[in-house]
Amino acid sequence: MPSEVGRPIYLDQVALDFPELTIVAGHIGYPWTDEAIAVATKHCNVYLDTSAYTALRYPQALVEFMQTHGRSKVLFGTNYPMITAAKALQGLDQLGLDEQSKDLFLGGNAQRIFSL
Repeated sequence: MPSEVGRPIYLDQVALDFPELTIVAGHIGYPWTDEAIAVATKHCNVYLDTSAYTALRYPQALVEFMQTHGRSKVLFGTNYPMITAAKALQGLDQLGLDEQSKDLFLGGNAQRIFSL
């Protein structure tokens, strides 16, 4: 299957048509991370997760999003069993996230979004 169908921009229309639907875009939207960030910024019901990536491989644009206006829009994820949580978190402290951003990323956002 071609990658094109996985482009985050296609979530734009879904988010418009279903504003009550919570949408979590996986894999940081790679290779369209900037596009994923734009869609998540535009829509209050669109979020990103970091599954399939370790913290040391997060694109700089995502890190900056997590440090600023996107701190409430990114959820921690793994690709267990290929990437364990411990492996995915290696390097987290090197991202420069403040404690609030880190807490939201590691669970606070998921708790709020999914009413856990």
